Amino acid sequence: MNNSDLSELLGFEEIEHTADRAYRVWGKSLEELFVQAALGLYQLAGTQLTSDKRVKREIRLEGIDTESLLVTWLNELLHLYESEHLGSDRLEILKLDGKILHARITAAKVLQWLEDIKAVTYHNLAIRSTETGFEVTIVLDV
Repeated sequence: MNNSDLSELLGFEEIEHTADRAYRVWGKSLEELFVQAALGLYQLAGTQLTSDKRVKREIRLEGIDTESLLVTWLNELLHLYESEHLGSDRLEILKLDGKILHARITAAKVLQWLEDIKAVTYHNLAIRSTETGFEVTIVLDV
């Protein structure tokens, strides 16, 4: 399978950025966009999870708009890794209305995290509506 086949399946792809790391994310709905953004974050970090016992977490966040909510969501996932060494490959958005996010994740201990990501930035962040759903480019401070 080549990279273009893989990116069609995933919903995200890394793109060139001068100083930091960046990736483009797409989804048919905002909920799918948020899930794909999280999966892309873990992919760029080189995350591998243990097969140990999984824990479920409810995450409730607020933002001033959808873009700030996306940044807050991804930074919350970074914080979960930094504070508890947890990562997730099963994420479910239960509610997303533009200013409120309620998600359920199934997390496991992180076995490997290769990229030191300091934060998700607001640099040129704009969620765009497309013919097939939504798209955004996310820049990570590394």
